[in-house]
Amino acid sequence: MGMFSRMSDIVQANINAMLDKAEDPEKVIRLIIQEMEETLVEMRSVAAKYLAEEKYLDRQAEKLQKDVDGWMAKAELAMDKGKDELARAALVQKNAFSDKLAAIESQKVQLTEMLSGIQEDTGRLHAKLAEARQKQKSLVARKQNAGVRLKARSVTHSEQIESAMARFDSYEQRIEHLEAQVDAYDVTDGSGQSLEAQFKALETSDAIDAELAAMKKKRAA
Repeated sequence: MGMFSRMSDIVQANINAMLDKAEDPEKVIRLIIQEMEETLVEMRSVAAKYLAEEKYLDRQAEKLQKDVDGWMAKAELAMDKGKDELARAALVQKNAFSDKLAAIESQKVQLTEMLSGIQEDTGRLHAKLAEARQKQKSLVARKQNAGVRLKARSVTHSEQIESAMARFDSYEQRIEHLEAQVDAYDVTDGSGQSLEAQFKALETSDAIDAELAAMKKKRAA
């Protein structure tokens, strides 16, 4: 396929439509970008060739213009000296160079039109390439996002996770039970009797001692 026909196909292509029909959009967009980049390289090469040819034609036109001006000056000099035949011959030479100059100018016009066309097509292709690269970034980002979300969903719905969480809850309950035992132990004397019971026993003992002392005093009287 020729460069210009391929470039035309690329520029006119609807990237979204191509991706919608593709079995592997990521691969398709990568190939589209590669094709565009290769076409741009060829277009730059052709443009460089045309520019070089344009400069060559400019030099040729400049030289031919000097020849035309030179023979015209000679024709005028011959005419001033009354040498009409010599002036006529000079004019013949001048016209010959003028014809060559006209042909060069015609080539330059055609070359300028082709360069203008290449520049316009290159601009359109650059725009399409930017669009394709943006699509590629979007596809990659969406693929990564989907992959991360899928992994997160698979993890949260995993039976292993559910089992681990259940074991964690059971282990937490065991720790809470141990902590409760420690708290209960802290308010006893180690024999199983609470501090409150110990203080009540002391109060009861004091009362009995007082009552016993009163009895002894009464008998002594």
